Amino acid sequence: MTKFKGTGVALITPFKEDSSVDHEALANVVNFNIENGIDYLVISGTTGESVTITKDEKKAIVDTIVKTNAGRLPLVLGIGGNNTANVIDEIKSTDLSNIDALLSVAPYYSKPTQEGLYQHFKAISENSPIPIIVYNVPGRTSKNMEPETTLRLARDFDNIIAVKEAGNNVQQYLELIKDKPEDFLIISGDDDLALGVVLAGGAGVISVIGQAFPKEFSNMIRLGLDGNAKESYTLHFKLMELTGLIFSENNPAGIKAVMEALGLCKDTVRLPLVTATSELKARIREAIKKV
Repeated sequence: MTKFKGTGVALITPFKEDSSVDHEALANVVNFNIENGIDYLVISGTTGESVTITKDEKKAIVDTIVKTNAGRLPLVLGIGGNNTANVIDEIKSTDLSNIDALLSVAPYYSKPTQEGLYQHFKAISENSPIPIIVYNVPGRTSKNMEPETTLRLARDFDNIIAVKEAGNNVQQYLELIKDKPEDFLIISGDDDLALGVVLAGGAGVISVIGQAFPKEFSNMIRLGLDGNAKESYTLHFKLMELTGLIFSENNPAGIKAVMEALGLCKDTVRLPLVTATSELKARIREAIKKV
């Protein structure tokens, strides 16, 4: 499971001004991250605007990333939802030959019990031919997956190898790290907490801001994994203001504003999201100068 230690990035989906997928910009973002030290790439997550991407677009996005990556880094593909049967159907109908693991979000809107969450991921585990990273993000799903449920899944299913924990709850991170099976990975989904999680024994992060500053962010996480708190926090403080800014309106509008300022893509997002305000863009530009 060492391939998922370190820094993964939740890739944006660049759009042209007409809202069509900008595959050239996507390839540039992938190369930029690979060349600057990122450890693995995550496709079709929240930051990739997966909920407004069509089935055909998703396949084309995967094809572009697979072709650009050319086997250089492990790839993780987001397949999840609140209809368990549909999630299983998508897994079975998707070509996973170039994918190293699935990222599957906890069911949203339906608000299942902890037993419902367990049974949902049990069914996915039994139908997935590749490893699974479960994704707990209660701010978006309206239901927290308690540590006991996550650890029960970790113990019961060998192909559930990790959790991307994004509850922004330090205590929950610590409970997971304290009680996890030895080979189970606790991956931070909170950029602002990622370094502290790593220093406490976490495996790394699936980052949003990391794709804009891959060298700095991945170096910070590597230093943290090595237990070098002083140097790693120097980088953390350098990125701290910008990390906060990109989440101040919505994700991925914030990170796309950063990527546009860096000349990597346009900041177009699809409704119901809207682009960052002019005020936020100005603050982002100033913060980039500091980095």
